[in-house]
Amino acid sequence: MRLCKKIVCLGGGSLYFPRAISDLLISEELAGSEIVLYDIDAEKAERMAAMGRRLDEVAGTGWTVRATVDLADAVDGADFAISSIGGSGAEITPNVYDSYFHAADVRIPAKYGIHQVVGDTCGPAGMMMGLRAIPAYMQICREMEKRCPNIILLNHSNPIAVLCRAMHKYTDLTVIGICHGVQGGISYAASILEVPPQELECIWIGTNHYYWFTRILYKGKDMYPELMERVAKRDPQPGSILSARLSQLYRYHIVYPEDDHIVEFYPFLTQAASQDELPYGLAEKAKEHGYDASTPPPSAEPASPEVRAQFFDNYQAILDKVELPRERDNTVTGEGIASLVSAMATGRRQTCIVNIANQGAIPNLPVTGEVEVEAVTDSRGVRGIHMGDAPLVLKGMLEKRFVWQELVADAAVHGDRNLALQALMVDEMAILPEKADAMLDELLAASKDLLPQFA
Repeated sequence: MRLCKKIVCLGGGSLYFPRAISDLLISEELAGSEIVLYDIDAEKAERMAAMGRRLDEVAGTGWTVRATVDLADAVDGADFAISSIGGSGAEITPNVYDSYFHAADVRIPAKYGIHQVVGDTCGPAGMMMGLRAIPAYMQICREMEKRCPNIILLNHSNPIAVLCRAMHKYTDLTVIGICHGVQGGISYAASILEVPPQELECIWIGTNHYYWFTRILYKGKDMYPELMERVAKRDPQPGSILSARLSQLYRYHIVYPEDDHIVEFYPFLTQAASQDELPYGLAEKAKEHGYDASTPPPSAEPASPEVRAQFFDNYQAILDKVELPRERDNTVTGEGIASLVSAMATGRRQTCIVNIANQGAIPNLPVTGEVEVEAVTDSRGVRGIHMGDAPLVLKGMLEKRFVWQELVADAAVHGDRNLALQALMVDEMAILPEKADAMLDELLAASKDLLPQFA
């Protein structure tokens, strides 16, 4: 069965899209469909579209791929949207972590004793990324409500939970967050147990980048005791030392075991005197994510013609290397964009891993909390699968995260500085209120050009 659909890629110049577009182009069910790349930077969108047309000639599946800077044109009559909007406006950088704005997000808190590592999910930097991105999402969603109210929006941007909460609360659109953290965790557990990841039955509890396995079965056998036993006997792997220790403490294994994300859900980053004193080798992780305290920050000035030309030379080189994958991505070990879209387009029931409002999937957590769960597709989107109650220790930590996500979403939509300050104080990286107040002034000033709601 083939269905021609219109799929709009929001932030279409993002380097996330070579992977997503190439996956879509080899989907036989969607052959003959249209991809529209929308971006506020016309050159990036057109170059990405040219890559898509090149790949489509090889795939031979008859897609139409085009670019536009006209939002109304992009979303008019669209069936699906995939978003990768990084919250750095039209800044010329290969990714949001190299932007002037994100540099300010991590360097300003460092002055106040908060040394973040990634800064895209929680903490002051995660909050700022959400505050900048949500106005853009609200503008796009309002246009969608007028021109394609039945669209299904797949959001890949961080902070996923905050962005999804804002759209679920303040729009009538169907919004699904997509990530690969759980999939990576399942593959990690499978490698320890020496079994294929596709054959593990896993249940987990949590929100984006912050979840724990509560049950693992293999061919009907409970594998959780063996997983914990094998992990306890191993030396913690570099980059996952904190995760391993917390897993032993909680008696629930953290799903996605990367310390760089996990540490940001705890107060440990406020306990280091400097970036170089971060524990578990996390100073190097911070530098990998673009923040090196020993180097000068990126300039706030617009890119010069020479810098822009160099950027596009590198950008084009990346696009020129993109080839079609041999097979479509799946939703067990990957995000499976094409698989998800085609399943929903045809009404096919298929399990997947997504970020959605809880709505009872985890009964003892708030129904509006943004959780990452297993779900089943249908023609209207996805429905969460029952995951069971959150154990008490996990319930307490998660409920606080849901409050933080709600405060950031509300602050971004209403331009409410006091709600943003409350979010800083409820976060695990909280500092003294007078310091948080001064830090917030600096953060908002650094991003004022992308924060019209706080004017």
